[in-house]
Amino acid sequence: MGRTYFGTDGIRGRANGKKLNATVAMKVGQAAGRHFMRGDHKNRVVIGKDTRLSGYMMEHALVAGFTSVGMDVIMTGPLPTPAVAMLTREMRAEIGVMISASHNAYPDNGIKLFGPDGFKLSDEDEEAIEAAMACEQKLAEGDAIGRARRIDDARGRYIHAVKQSLADDVRLDGLKIVIDCAHGAAYNVTPTAVWELGADVVAMGVEPNGLNINDGVGSTALGAIQKRVVEEGADLGIALDGDADRLIVIDEKGQKVDGDQIMALIGSQWARSGQLRGGGVVATVMSNLGLERFLEAQGLELVRTKVGDRYVLEAMKAGGYNVGGEQSGHMILLDHATTGDGTVAALQVLAALVRSGRPASELLHQFDPVPQVLKNVRYESGEPLDAQSVKDAIAAARGELGGSGRLVIRKSGTEPLIRVMAEGDDETQVNRVVDEICKTVEDAA
Repeated sequence: MGRTYFGTDGIRGRANGKKLNATVAMKVGQAAGRHFMRGDHKNRVVIGKDTRLSGYMMEHALVAGFTSVGMDVIMTGPLPTPAVAMLTREMRAEIGVMISASHNAYPDNGIKLFGPDGFKLSDEDEEAIEAAMACEQKLAEGDAIGRARRIDDARGRYIHAVKQSLADDVRLDGLKIVIDCAHGAAYNVTPTAVWELGADVVAMGVEPNGLNINDGVGSTALGAIQKRVVEEGADLGIALDGDADRLIVIDEKGQKVDGDQIMALIGSQWARSGQLRGGGVVATVMSNLGLERFLEAQGLELVRTKVGDRYVLEAMKAGGYNVGGEQSGHMILLDHATTGDGTVAALQVLAALVRSGRPASELLHQFDPVPQVLKNVRYESGEPLDAQSVKDAIAAARGELGGSGRLVIRKSGTEPLIRVMAEGDDETQVNRVVDEICKTVEDAA
């Protein structure tokens, strides 16, 4: 069936727009509550959020929806997405909800759902909930109506959990770390966790006001942290996004280290220590060809999936892998978390830094990336990829790249964009191929 609400990562859109508003949120609460109602005990849901102004509205609408069908609600306040997933499982809740639009600007918001196991929902669950949103749900009556309460120790629980992911013999004493929390959900927990482990922490992006999340800071706006790392003479920079499930690292020279290099580091180190499972790493079609070649040289496999960390996770679970992620910085380490966790991944990088004794610029340069170009084409309506001219251009480009490169064309799951990515050993060829396809898509759109 077609989807009206759910996309690549839950529901996302402009707050108070047609796709995402208080009415929609209440319907999500009612439909998801009914879908996950189990047994004759009092069912419960954990709800967390990032720091957007619209989070208050969305939170109360979801509470109304869940309680109206008989679910008890536990509200955590601002908390990273992986913390909500963790608490859902720990508190024996039937469902977890994170209110966040991740790396988007503050006018947007979103709803991410987790099952009782702490994992993101399957396509089948999301489709069932979307179908139920179109119907009237049976409401609870009398004493069957749910209750709502806030808990005060959610941040402390998460800080304890992420610290436990670091080996006991690793201390961060002597390291100076810049942490950019994007004025988002991790503004309190991540600097605290890293400081408690012994590091000298320089925190930025930790003054949320409801309107400044991801605004010139965080993993999608790296200029500020790159400058700060160099100015402070720091050993490393940690850049998170608005809900802290994404990580980009900055080395001591101010250079960006993306998710591919982080996966290469963790995957290869875990392989040497015998911790890696599955014989490889899971990533999406967007990960650089250089990562694939690097892993192959070490006898490891790179399994590729559709774009979206939920698809990475599905492949990890199906194949028994414990390291996966995306070039954009989502790192899933199943030994420690059920979803992408920027803080847990950052601690693994810091552990490697401590053990190696090498500067980050050396340690985190695991391979030379193949030239890769990604451009976006915005469209207003229709299906540009269905145009014959676009199909012909894509076929011609694949033929030209042959076995020395890759071409990935896809629709964004969150915006009206066609994403055109090509990579190969010939940078001039890669740029030309992308430009030609983008022009053809623009003409068709």
